[in-house]
Amino acid sequence: MKNISEYFGCLVFDDRVMKANLSAKVYQSLRKTIDEGAQLDIGVANAVAAAMKDWAVANGATHYTHWFQPLTGITAEKHDSFISPSPDGGVIMEFSGRELIQGEPDASSFPSGGLRATFEARGYTTWDPTSYAFMKGKTLCIPTAFCSYGGEALDKKTPLLRSMEALNKQALRILHLFGNDDAKCVRTSVGPEQEYFLIDKEMHDKRPDLRFTGRTLFGAKSPKGQEMDDHYFGVIKPRVAAYMEELNEELWKLGILAKTEHNEVAPAQHELAPVYSTTNIATDHNQLTMEIMQKVAAKHGLVCLLHEKPFAGVNGSGKHNNWSMATDAGVNLLSPGETPYENAQFLLFLCAVIKAVDDYQDLLRLSVATAGNDHRLGANEAPPAVVSIFLGDELNAVLEAIENNTPYAGTQKTQMKLGVDVLPKFNRDTTDRNRTSPFAFTGNKFEFRMLGSSNSIACANIMLNSAVAESLKIYADRLEKAENFEDALHEMIRKTIKDHKHIIFNGNGYDDTWIKEAAEKRGLLNFRTTPDCMPHLLDEKNVRMLTSHGVFSEAELKSRCDIMLENYCKTVVIEANTMVDMAKTEIAPAVDAYTMELAKTIAAKKAIDDTLTCSYESGLVKKLSELTDRIAIKTEELENALAELHNAEGVMLEANMIRDIVLAKMGELRLACDEAETVTARKYWPFPTYGDLLFSVK
Repeated sequence: MKNISEYFGCLVFDDRVMKANLSAKVYQSLRKTIDEGAQLDIGVANAVAAAMKDWAVANGATHYTHWFQPLTGITAEKHDSFISPSPDGGVIMEFSGRELIQGEPDASSFPSGGLRATFEARGYTTWDPTSYAFMKGKTLCIPTAFCSYGGEALDKKTPLLRSMEALNKQALRILHLFGNDDAKCVRTSVGPEQEYFLIDKEMHDKRPDLRFTGRTLFGAKSPKGQEMDDHYFGVIKPRVAAYMEELNEELWKLGILAKTEHNEVAPAQHELAPVYSTTNIATDHNQLTMEIMQKVAAKHGLVCLLHEKPFAGVNGSGKHNNWSMATDAGVNLLSPGETPYENAQFLLFLCAVIKAVDDYQDLLRLSVATAGNDHRLGANEAPPAVVSIFLGDELNAVLEAIENNTPYAGTQKTQMKLGVDVLPKFNRDTTDRNRTSPFAFTGNKFEFRMLGSSNSIACANIMLNSAVAESLKIYADRLEKAENFEDALHEMIRKTIKDHKHIIFNGNGYDDTWIKEAAEKRGLLNFRTTPDCMPHLLDEKNVRMLTSHGVFSEAELKSRCDIMLENYCKTVVIEANTMVDMAKTEIAPAVDAYTMELAKTIAAKKAIDDTLTCSYESGLVKKLSELTDRIAIKTEELENALAELHNAEGVMLEANMIRDIVLAKMGELRLACDEAETVTARKYWPFPTYGDLLFSVK
């Protein structure tokens, strides 16, 4: 086994490889493009392409692909070989700068939300030089953006890069006002924690709901769940440890900084967390991570479930998006330092985030909206659907002092005393962590906890970057015109605190009284489902902000609203159709078969002794017969509800019908089937149970 440092990034055309394979002039020009956004010269592109091809071929590559992130939520790739015909009848390996910069995949089969007619097939991929190319199998993967023939963004990467540039532009204006003229750019960085479940593949394959939808649509509660908290941070089981070991190796080869691994709260649930990286690279890496997690699981006879709520009654899976801003010199703009009260620059950037989250609660909420995440948000393991900010005691006290123009006494460090002399002494942090908050400040970053485990992190970061860019623009516009910068700065921070303090909540986000307080007293938004929040993408204030920073065009916003609602509808319809199929072809026949077996038992007993009452069997037959009838009725009601969707005029009406009618009918059918599971003999039940799925991996 090689040392990690020897093979880390061995499948990546990273800075080390570029330095070794490019001339100094070409390397410096490319770095200028990467670091400062300078235009890429075609001569430089040709040199990079040649070096990239040589490196890839030396590592066994036969093909290359422009690897992109369409609006499906997953990645896409079309492979082309490096071979070109030579005059002597053989082939040569070629790859030009133009092939590196631009590709042309078919765009007609990807979601476009009406941006393109089906027959208009041409689309373009264009190289993102800020994200390193990498090897996957025998293919060189080149991270790219994806757009239509008319230039509209058809992917998640393009608006993400635009949002990063928007924030960079406005943040630099603020830094210049503070006298920092050395900073060339401000980048946002992200570290997405990834939760997931691991279950046995053989059992997974026996469940149509897991195979078709990624979650269990039926399943009675296991006698044991997560009640004992014995899985959280517990000893990692050997089969899972072997999986994690290989997963780490594969991720490290791709330069993905997988750092932390542990058991999560629910049985069979785990978490992986990386070191922070620039947002677009973190987005690429997280998409790769999810893909590799599933591939490695298959090699170990496992299935990695990334659905937000694969099992009812136990914790679902999220993806905590740890977000911050830093200059090219590595200065974290959200780091308070030792004296946050005196750090005016920090306070202004902090206030920009507070204002952004309050002004654009709806955009942050809808950026994490999916059919899967609707099951998770508001449950006991996830933040509520109401967006709020946790700052902690010290920062809260600082902001209160500024708002009221009163002295800030400061917070004294408290040494922890554990009553055991041999244990080392350490200082307690000035504030606790709040795991119930949707948006929590955690020292030098914000942790946005609302993302679902299968989400691309691009959407949330697009909205977060854009909203903060808008706050910074408002601040810069005012401060650049101020006669007295210090007075204007103080007043701006004070006014922001006063106007937006209702978004700050340091208490228990799981408490029902908070949800009531948030809506009734604070006027915060509570969009519980995707159909509730998604239309607000097209609210005038949101369209104006996002288009003014060049993050989206109006047409792109309209298309994304339609696509997200269509995805919601398609997801739930697939789930409902799967339920109907399972109930009709497997569950009802299984219950019937057991009922018939009991009836035969009653007849056999009475044939021996006709005075026997057979009360146990008779009572069970009656209950099972009632359940069979109920299952049949609820199945038919669900089928009828699905049929009614064909009459819906438009995707918004269809989504509302699904939210209000179809999901309710699915819940009723599930209740009947889950009850039947609890009274049907195990040998008759056609699927692995929750106990099998959650506790079978050793």
